[in-house]
Amino acid sequence: MSPLPAALFISILFLLPQLHKVCAASHAAGRTIPTLGTCNNTCGTIPVMFPFGTGFGCGHPYFARYVKCNAGTLQFSTGTGIYTVSSIDYPTSTIVVADPFMSTCSSMQNSGSFSLDRTSPFTLTGSNIFVLLGCSSTSPVFDPSEDLCDTGSGSRVCSGLYSCKGVTGIGLPQNAPTSTCCVYDSLMGIGSGYSLDLPKLQCSSYTSIYEFGDEEDPMKWKFGISLLYNDSYYTPACKDCETNGGLCGFSVLDESFSCICRDGVNTTTNCFGHG
Repeated sequence: MSPLPAALFISILFLLPQLHKVCAASHAAGRTIPTLGTCNNTCGTIPVMFPFGTGFGCGHPYFARYVKCNAGTLQFSTGTGIYTVSSIDYPTSTIVVADPFMSTCSSMQNSGSFSLDRTSPFTLTGSNIFVLLGCSSTSPVFDPSEDLCDTGSGSRVCSGLYSCKGVTGIGLPQNAPTSTCCVYDSLMGIGSGYSLDLPKLQCSSYTSIYEFGDEEDPMKWKFGISLLYNDSYYTPACKDCETNGGLCGFSVLDESFSCICRDGVNTTTNCFGHG
């Protein structure tokens, strides 16, 4: 074998240190790992930050089971249905979801049930006022030995709702007697944890009010279900990823942490050097 030309030998010697630097930088940035699809920091008009994500492989895997972006709408799923996420307040770790079949002042209709998985990272906030509408006189909520309905301030809430024109949607006249209405301060009174089973409770519909403000007008009340989410999943690795312009996600193979970079590279650490 003939020896390498001197010029080529010198070029190789010069390139070896540069190659070493490239390999070291690649190692420092973490190995590339697979995720599924592209992660974004918004879904429609709602900012999406960890622990949430816009699709599978984005955010934290535990939350990806419940929240995802579908055609520009952020959706929250439980065993009883799919609900639209109206807003997320990251400083207070709360989200507000809207049940499309839940009654409001402007529109009342027969509703489905609502429940939260006991093992999910979500719980009801204390600001929710759940109101059962169009209940039968034999409904278990009116059992005098149980005292399940708020008959104090709750009666004003029922009067306000039954003054709405929308009440005709559940077969009641406007300003109907409030004897078919029951106000819960929380779902714990229902007896099965975070579950609202309307057929079992013999009620036509329900609503949830999470903010009244100082408004006496029920048209100005804020309807929706306010949920508190567990924010303890935020880790130093995720913070480091976000500091370098990445989005926190996970591998579709084993749900291990992944930092998703703007240039499409997914690494086990951060996006340093990936723009």
